[in-house]
Amino acid sequence: MHRSYKNQTLIVVVVLALSLLTACYPPPVKEADRPEQALIPVRWFYPRFEDDMDLTSLRESLERSLQYFARLSPEHAFVYGPHRYTCRQVMESQTAFLEMIRTASGPEDLNKRVKKEFLVYRAAGRDGQVLFTGYFEPILQGRLRPDSTFKYAIYRRPDDLIKIDLSLFNEEFKGKSIIARIDGKSVIPYYSRQQIAQGRALEGKGLELAWLKDPVDVAFLQIQGSGRLDLGQGRATRVGYSEKNGLPYRAIGRYLMEKGLITREEMSMQAIRRVLAERPEMVEEVLNYNPSYVFFRDLGEGPLLGSINTPITPGRTLALDSRLFPAGAIAWIKTQKPKVNDKGEIVSWEDFSRFVMNQDTGGAIKGPGRADLFWGSGPYAELAAGHMRHEGELYILMKKPND
Repeated sequence: MHRSYKNQTLIVVVVLALSLLTACYPPPVKEADRPEQALIPVRWFYPRFEDDMDLTSLRESLERSLQYFARLSPEHAFVYGPHRYTCRQVMESQTAFLEMIRTASGPEDLNKRVKKEFLVYRAAGRDGQVLFTGYFEPILQGRLRPDSTFKYAIYRRPDDLIKIDLSLFNEEFKGKSIIARIDGKSVIPYYSRQQIAQGRALEGKGLELAWLKDPVDVAFLQIQGSGRLDLGQGRATRVGYSEKNGLPYRAIGRYLMEKGLITREEMSMQAIRRVLAERPEMVEEVLNYNPSYVFFRDLGEGPLLGSINTPITPGRTLALDSRLFPAGAIAWIKTQKPKVNDKGEIVSWEDFSRFVMNQDTGGAIKGPGRADLFWGSGPYAELAAGHMRHEGELYILMKKPND
């Protein structure tokens, strides 16, 4: 067993080393891939820092980021655009911000003190604009044993899935990794969605966490990254993101637009579900357009956790590209949210702004111009997450040094 593992590791090292050594030139690094380029210090024209929520939830979210920092080395470095700060400095900054929101006399006082006491960095985005989408915690029917109704499995991370840090072989690949599996003497990509869902590549390995009613439910649970399962007879559990198969994420909504089945204007999670319900013969074709596949872990009745392994807060947790933005950071966003009528229908979109915390990430959240806001659970959260696709502004805050 141990000997086999060593042989597999050797294969991985040899194959990757050869591939890197035989490459004529390393691939060029785009500016968007550099954390130093993702945030730009603001020296003039500050926004007005207003918040549309109760600050109690902000304090709760701040305390959760502080829990994350407490687990790290005090000298652990975080990149804020062109500047670097130690974990100790970030903790001091967030502790000061926490005290500031506790003692501010009101919104105007808070706005003035942020501008006076904190450095402000604006996300480079796409020409300064960030595309905001939303996610939520779905509640789905599931079972721990399959039957004629519940027959679509969600899986835990497979033992044969390996994640390889490419920076070990060449500094040009810093921050890059690949997901793979070993087949004989070859290192190959991990199984695709189609191989897992229709080819049953993982069947019989005891990896099933639960079974759902509908393959579309499985796909949307994977897009959201987590959810709550109603197991029947008063039982429930939460499942959260564990790992993915490493293949590129491709949006099924885009595929439906290319097929002429949804317009750009009507695009939403709800519209995708409607089309797939009306055309069941297309479900496999549409879902397999996205080869990416997410594996889960059972969270039991515990809280929903983000990428920094702390509970996420509805309306306050933001998911950003973890390669570019500092984990756990204080952020401020300005974009739009839906206004609904008493029938639960969106009647308009209104501007809003608030402080949020960078506590999560996502497979589709790539680059300095993307952000995903966690809305929580329930009808409004599902509606907002399903329809939100609006541009806005994103800023990151860091307390000014004492000197």
